[in-house]
Amino acid sequence: MFLVNLISKGSQMAVTLVLAAFLTEEGLGLVALAVALVNIGQVVQSMGVYDVVSRTDRDPRQVAGTLLVLSAGTGVVLASALALAADGIAHALDAPSVAPLLRPAAASLPFSAVAGVQMGLLHRNLDFRRRLLPDAGGAVLGAAVTVVLAVTGAGPYSLVVGLLCTAVAQPLLGVVVGVRVRPVWDAGAAGEALRWIAVVGPGAVVAVLLINLDYLAIARAHGPEAVGVYSLAYRIAWVPYILVAVVLGGVVLPLCAKLIREGVGLSRVVGRFTTAVLVLTGGLYAVTAALADRVVVFGARWAEAALPLALLCLYGLGISLLHLWYQVLKAAGHARRYLALEVSHLVLLVGGLLAFARQGVVAVALVQVAAAWLVVPCTWWSLARRGIGPPPASLVRGIGGVAAAAACCAAVASGIGDVFGPPGSVVAAVGEGVVLAVVCVVVVLVANPEVVRR
Repeated sequence: MFLVNLISKGSQMAVTLVLAAFLTEEGLGLVALAVALVNIGQVVQSMGVYDVVSRTDRDPRQVAGTLLVLSAGTGVVLASALALAADGIAHALDAPSVAPLLRPAAASLPFSAVAGVQMGLLHRNLDFRRRLLPDAGGAVLGAAVTVVLAVTGAGPYSLVVGLLCTAVAQPLLGVVVGVRVRPVWDAGAAGEALRWIAVVGPGAVVAVLLINLDYLAIARAHGPEAVGVYSLAYRIAWVPYILVAVVLGGVVLPLCAKLIREGVGLSRVVGRFTTAVLVLTGGLYAVTAALADRVVVFGARWAEAALPLALLCLYGLGISLLHLWYQVLKAAGHARRYLALEVSHLVLLVGGLLAFARQGVVAVALVQVAAAWLVVPCTWWSLARRGIGPPPASLVRGIGGVAAAAACCAAVASGIGDVFGPPGSVVAAVGEGVVLAVVCVVVVLVANPEVVRR
């Protein structure tokens, strides 16, 4: 699972860095807006139903075939609706140039729906090895197409074409590895899926709004150029979350569902997963925040992304914990509590954006940090009340270790200064990064020796 995410999300990160080098702030901002809108469409077409495959007591093949009809059909409708409404959406965002990008990007939705059902079957069986080819292979293909087109001057359209290639390749490669889902219609399976959608579906939509509303708010208040600056910071800060929290969350949901079916308690497992998230994402975020001013290696025009990047590292740690704990709540059958927490997070975010979005990208990053960390203790309390939360002592030690690592990395980065070279030097950025990584590992080992051994 880690390798899948490392390759697939690493490919996306490579694409972001290449686009940062070849596109203007406006070009990267337009790409970010188009992708954000398609991401919302992907979640609406699935509404969390892929989790049903992991949890159901019915024949998983029958359930998967029914979900294929539901999700792919919804994807076709959404793709058509986005294509027809592209001009109106672009006008509402005050970014008319995003409409020509949105139409072809929306065509990816039905294909990603088919791939989602295939992944649901693999997750039920904890068969992450077979996911490698369709998920990672499709991402590498799309990234390669995007990079080639960007280098040859295709501009923002390079990412749209790459996105389509990834979406089409994933279900085809899924068939190659033997995940064949035939469309069927089972009324019982459809009823189970719709009951799940009624609770988890809104939560899934809220979740995708939480990670895309900031783009839309910045576009409306400041235009595509500001979106480009914020997008670069956000995408870099997104990497530890994707490589660690999403990997562990993808494992913990089917694992906890399996343990519940077997009558095994969850608290000990949740504690270990929580500690792993804190140690691993915390260390990565400590180093990334200390290196934030090195973002100018992609060009001096990106200097304004440094402070938002440092702030979004703190946000990333918060949502890493939330993502993991939400999977536990869903696996344990507390989907309504999950939905309530997600809606609370959205209300906090929307209120903050309405009040502060016009103050700039730094203010938006601060709103994201505040909203996420206000929800973290509430989510822990929800788990603890149900006897499935991580022990408070281990949680405090983990957060303390992250804080110590961040403080040491900041102090070392300040002391090093430009010893390795100017901020825009790639060699200097790599040299400083290696030093900070060593410092972070030492601090983590000292603060959490038993955790590391276990």
